[in-house]
Amino acid sequence: MNHQLKHDAIELLKKLISIQSFSKEENITGDVIEAFLKDRGVYTFRKIHNIWAFNKHYDPKKPTVLLNSHHDTVKPNKGYTKDPFSPIVEDGKLYGLGSNDAGGCLVSLMATFLHYHDQPDLNYNVAFAASAEEEISGFNGIELIVPKLGPIEFAIVGEPTQMHLAIAEKGLMVCDCIAYGKSGHAAREEGDNAIYKALKDIQWLSTYQFPKVSPFMGPIKMSVTIIHAGSQHNVVPDRCEFTVDVRVTEQYTHEELLETIRANVGSEVTPRSMRMRSSSIPETHPIVQAGLSLGRTTYGSPTTSDQALIPVPSLKMGPGDSARSHTADEFIYLTEIEEGIDLYIDVLGKVIF
Repeated sequence: MNHQLKHDAIELLKKLISIQSFSKEENITGDVIEAFLKDRGVYTFRKIHNIWAFNKHYDPKKPTVLLNSHHDTVKPNKGYTKDPFSPIVEDGKLYGLGSNDAGGCLVSLMATFLHYHDQPDLNYNVAFAASAEEEISGFNGIELIVPKLGPIEFAIVGEPTQMHLAIAEKGLMVCDCIAYGKSGHAAREEGDNAIYKALKDIQWLSTYQFPKVSPFMGPIKMSVTIIHAGSQHNVVPDRCEFTVDVRVTEQYTHEELLETIRANVGSEVTPRSMRMRSSSIPETHPIVQAGLSLGRTTYGSPTTSDQALIPVPSLKMGPGDSARSHTADEFIYLTEIEEGIDLYIDVLGKVIF
């Protein structure tokens, strides 16, 4: 049974790789995923490019486990030497855009869902969701369908972790900042240079350490990533705009961080969004304990995923390696997919509520 699941999962991934599915353009891969499930007797639901389903013997009295990964991709890195839309197998590696992030996870979780789909005696329900717009944290992705899934006990989010257990994940807050000055001629002692004002704030942002440090993810990290100012060489700029990337841990809320930043800089600070929250799951949780019993290790992930938008305890876990994500000639080992399916099935089989 599992041999056929693995074969079908790999063939599905090859098909998905061959279809362009940039964020907001996942309609065709959505069709393929929907057809794949329906061909195997699964009743599916769909909203825009999100596909989801429940186990055949769904019981509303039982807790529900969500298996989720995404089917959108970033645009191919300019360094590709292979066709990013050709599923090429060489030396046990399956190359192609989205193979590692997160196609391998997606098809492995789908195979796991199919393994449990028809079983009548589960002590929990299993829901599967193939979501869209993960790579851009879009509003028409997992966030759109979570209310339609009903109560969820916990979620496994498929991202490449080498099948280890990311039990905490950093959140993200992007802030657009503006330092205001007064324009003047650069040749005379006039004006109030907005760049100099911004530099004072940037210095604080680059050196300040928030006192509470996460045991899994370390300190809050603030990085100034974009700066715009000035119109010509002889005009003192009256405005300097800069962007700050803030990686959030479970030690602080977005609101607490924003309050501290605003209290210490002179620039105007406007967050783009407060949606991408830090997430975590207790090490004592049954799914984590099940993973540990199978030789997996726990860690904190610095990268964001749809975990931030799923408002229940969640574990990030999947075949592949995060270091390969968004790289040229992206690939995943076929054995990673096969072993990932086995581990997903085994870890869920050990969960007792």
